[in-house]
Amino acid sequence: MSTTTVRIPEEKRDLLKIVASMEKRDLKGILSELIDEYLERHKETLEILSRPDWADKINKGLEASKKGETVRWRKKKSGR
Repeated sequence: MSTTTVRIPEEKRDLLKIVASMEKRDLKGILSELIDEYLERHKETLEILSRPDWADKINKGLEASKKGETVRWRKKKSGR
């Protein structure tokens, strides 16, 4: 495991230390948990961005939207 330095405002650091003390936990554990939660919330976005074909389709859709156009994602089946 590597080490990373993160600079946060003193007020936030002090509040984190208070919470850690109340929960009888170390700051490292709390920060690790927060990072895990953040990554979990963004997991789906990371999966989408890891597929270049999806990212291209999303960008085409955004460009079309700016022009007031629409883009079909898949061909509609008749009768549905």
